[in-house]
Amino acid sequence: MQTLRRWIARLACLALAASAALPSIAQSPPGAVALRAKHAELRATLERNEFGRPIHLTSSQDGNNMRGEVYAVVDYPFSQVAGLQSAATWCDVLILPFNTKHCYATGRGADTHLKLRIGRKADQPAEQAFALDFDYRPIASTPDYLRVQLAAPAGPLGTRDYRIVLEATSLDDRRSFVHLAYAYGFTTMSKVLMQAYLSTTGAKKVGFTVTGRDAQGQPVYIGGMLGATERNTMRYFLAIDAYLASLAAPPGERVARRIEAWFTASERYPRQLHEMERGEYMALKRRETARVNAAL
Repeated sequence: MQTLRRWIARLACLALAASAALPSIAQSPPGAVALRAKHAELRATLERNEFGRPIHLTSSQDGNNMRGEVYAVVDYPFSQVAGLQSAATWCDVLILPFNTKHCYATGRGADTHLKLRIGRKADQPAEQAFALDFDYRPIASTPDYLRVQLAAPAGPLGTRDYRIVLEATSLDDRRSFVHLAYAYGFTTMSKVLMQAYLSTTGAKKVGFTVTGRDAQGQPVYIGGMLGATERNTMRYFLAIDAYLASLAAPPGERVARRIEAWFTASERYPRQLHEMERGEYMALKRRETARVNAAL
């Protein structure tokens, strides 16, 4: 009996020592644990894909709702990524895609909003662009996990229920794993308008998912509304990445650095994302970011 008790005591000590030696993930919030599990699941895809960097992109449609998602490893420590819990920071991010004309954060706490103006790719007065009023919510913020949500009930041309969700966790001292989800709903009117655009001006526009091969063996990319959803999702991810990259520059150079970084990154995928030449985009965004800063 005493021998049995000694063995039980030893096993208890070993179990205690093992639990003390477990990595910090054991104390991480469920969101961080789930996100790291997703990273492990996607490891092979992240290491080898058509993007030339550790990115995984998907899109889906459920009835009248569209959704795009990006999972990616970024070369920034989590302490840097965690700065995206600031509402004002999101305007620095969201102004980068070519069709965002204006953005400012308003309110405090639970009444924080991001006021966006979305318009044409060319220069356009902000008051002539479509308004998007995002309700901003920091859902979770811990030493190794971040989750924020932007939600807008109504959008341009009859679209609705916009959602942008970002979550991130630390992988090591210099890398983080991020998940960006972009979703919206559409009505009959907005679907008709979108399909009209995609059958005329946007007829040659495609997304990133390869649906097959043509007679020459070249990839055939997804089109239509799913293709448009993938393009927008990637634009927003590249904006987040460009913002994070700009933080290495002196404060006075960061706006110019992130504008340059967003365009350079988008031009890696010209079939999907090319809209204008570098000089035109740079001049456009200098004016628009100056307008945003003047309104602060």
